[in-house]
Amino acid sequence: MREPSFLRQNKDKWLEYEELLFSDGKESIDPDHLAELYIQLTDDLAYARTFYPKSQSVRYLNGLAARTHLFIYKNKKEKRNQLFQFWAYDLPLTIRESHRFIWYAFLIFGFGMLIGGFSEVMDQGYVRTIMGDSYVNMTLDNISQGDATAVYKQGPSFEGFVWISLNNITVAFLAFAMGIFFSYFTMEILFSNGIMVGSFIMFFFNQGVIVDALPVVFIHGTLELSAIVIAGGSGLLLGHSFLFPKTHTRKYAVTEAAKKGIKIIFGLVPVFLMAGFLEGYVTRHSDMPFALNMLIILVSAIFVGWYYVWYPIKLSRKLKAEAIMMNY
Repeated sequence: MREPSFLRQNKDKWLEYEELLFSDGKESIDPDHLAELYIQLTDDLAYARTFYPKSQSVRYLNGLAARTHLFIYKNKKEKRNQLFQFWAYDLPLTIRESHRFIWYAFLIFGFGMLIGGFSEVMDQGYVRTIMGDSYVNMTLDNISQGDATAVYKQGPSFEGFVWISLNNITVAFLAFAMGIFFSYFTMEILFSNGIMVGSFIMFFFNQGVIVDALPVVFIHGTLELSAIVIAGGSGLLLGHSFLFPKTHTRKYAVTEAAKKGIKIIFGLVPVFLMAGFLEGYVTRHSDMPFALNMLIILVSAIFVGWYYVWYPIKLSRKLKAEAIMMNY
């Protein structure tokens, strides 16, 4: 049988299985019914491996088998601890499925930084159009007094922590939700934030205080900016699902992408709270030892790289390998 005929013959069955597996009510699936569908799936996978070993069909069926394995595994091992299940399995796998869009978000943000930095090089008053005259003048005054980051010392720590955290969570949610408009507004949020960061970094460079300022700013900025980029990736995923639903209905594709995005935003809340805490309570101590500043930045960067990049990839590969072993 040629592969197109194989796909036509089994497509409806696979889609039904996929919707059943990914549905909100999957916890109530009859185990016998799931076992029956899983046997059919593994039979189709074995057939595809034999006759179309390097095709997309094998990868698609492998993915379904891996998700089934995860569903069975988590109900067997972690049914009593949903919180552990979310942080150890559900969120990392959702992040893994969104990695391509997080990478796109990073590129858009990074391009904005380059544009912002280049604009400030060409016109040293450009940062004023982004940050406003009053903020720039205040920063220049702080620089003249020998403390470029004195702005972080203003106001009570707790109020600053709360306001900053709420503001960042709001920006992240908007970056996600605005993705429904063909991803345009999500890209605009990422790009404009990148321009702001890039122009301000170059402003510090032009003033000759970049070595003093950046280690202080990135005490909280490492977590904050990383989380905004990840939230932007969820918005790009939402927009992509609306524009390109593939074999699903547009409503189903958007609903599934929205569920993933909400899960990602919820998972970013502790990151924003930690970034807000660092900005409210730690960044204001600009006289801290340089080594301590760099330690906080390094730990933050390692955490982001581990939990949002390395661990999701490792977990996904592990589950796929286990699923393949189960199918032999």
